[in-house]
Amino acid sequence: MTREEDIRNAIDTLRKGGIILYPTDTVWGIGCDATNEEAVRRVYEIKRRDDSKAMICLVDKADRIQRYVRNVPEVAWDIFELATKPTTIILDGAVNLAKNLVADDGSIAIRVTHEEFSKQLCYKLQKPLVSTSANISGEATAQNYRDISPEILHAVDYVCWTRRQEHQPHQPSAIIKLTLQGEVTIIRK
Repeated sequence: MTREEDIRNAIDTLRKGGIILYPTDTVWGIGCDATNEEAVRRVYEIKRRDDSKAMICLVDKADRIQRYVRNVPEVAWDIFELATKPTTIILDGAVNLAKNLVADDGSIAIRVTHEEFSKQLCYKLQKPLVSTSANISGEATAQNYRDISPEILHAVDYVCWTRRQEHQPHQPSAIIKLTLQGEVTIIRK
């Protein structure tokens, strides 16, 4: 299967409200259209995760964030531009996203992906993509495709072919919380 076919199949699944397993700029992820409440509910169900624990969204470029966050603090643009590793920023004032994806305080965790496959998925979908580690909540994170449990593999609607053969260490993203008042909290380095 070509990469283009893989992307086309994944996008087709996402547009129908389906759930995919896909490689990201960090670890393998479970993904869905971040604006589809039913798809987001299914991701929580697959992970056996309480929906009070918010999940990350990926976008293909920083200026898309303005569609999903009411007021983006100036420092967020600098972080997105200057980060040397994948960095997720938690921002207040989420809009235009599935309600069950937004944290109780109205914030959303969002990251600009620079990895070509996930970037193309976000670009072709023209919406943010949920990106949560491909594991049952509380179990070890799947760094590579071979680490994903059969339970997760069978629970999704489409498993991407791209990067399945990869066997190298991957780390979750750094996570920073920013408030509109300029407060910065490092959640994960």
